[in-house]
Amino acid sequence: MQEMLVNLLVPIITGIVYFVMAIEVIRVSRIRKFMFGEIGYQKLFAAFVMFGIYFITRPLQNIIGPHPWPMIINSARQFFIMGIIAPSIFVGILHWVPGKSGAPKSSVVAAYGIGILMGIMFALINSIAVDGSKIIATVGNIHLYDATWFSGDSKIQLIMVHLICQLVSPVGLILLAAAFVRHRRHNYMLGHIYTKMKTKWRYLETGLIILPGSFLLSGFFAMFGRYYTYLWCIYFVGAIIAGFFVLYSIKLAPREKPADLI
Repeated sequence: MQEMLVNLLVPIITGIVYFVMAIEVIRVSRIRKFMFGEIGYQKLFAAFVMFGIYFITRPLQNIIGPHPWPMIINSARQFFIMGIIAPSIFVGILHWVPGKSGAPKSSVVAAYGIGILMGIMFALINSIAVDGSKIIATVGNIHLYDATWFSGDSKIQLIMVHLICQLVSPVGLILLAAAFVRHRRHNYMLGHIYTKMKTKWRYLETGLIILPGSFLLSGFFAMFGRYYTYLWCIYFVGAIIAGFFVLYSIKLAPREKPADLI
């Protein structure tokens, strides 16, 4: 029952939560565009939808079939978050840099280049480290499978490369985005007019820290323990909490009596 909950129900709930939050972004964007602008809200909507897809497809890793399917689905999902989602978040944050051109093209190329490279390395490590699959639960005549990782002599080396790739992306890129938000918050010049803007930035920064922080915590336990499936509940829960912080940041008015709510 525990395996069913972790592998099927929790990721589906997380994905649905992100889809609902994406809908809420659309609603809020109709009345308030001061914080991000129209393009900024489009990027936020896309980020929530992509995260929803990433989380809700997690059960496919278990229900499609035995090896190599769990490895293939895991590699595809991780490439998606490492090579597409995390760089998109970083580029979306850089879009707020003052200037007509928005985010520098060199930063865009570097972010996606690094993310895609880390995603490819992750998939290659998976192809080396995964040597089969195991049945983790049975529902009627349906078996739930999961890949068996790092069962050979090179376990520590493979885990290190595995986690370093994820440390660069998505963790590193999202933390860089959080650092940029922090810089903007501390250097905001209109705080005496838009009295809640720094608070908005603070909630956004917090959400951008909680998400990679949950990845780091899961990786820490995996590194110094074993690759238990239930460890990944940590980042499902962390993702929901982070999403609510970001959504609250979006919904919070930029000042005490906002005219855009009239």
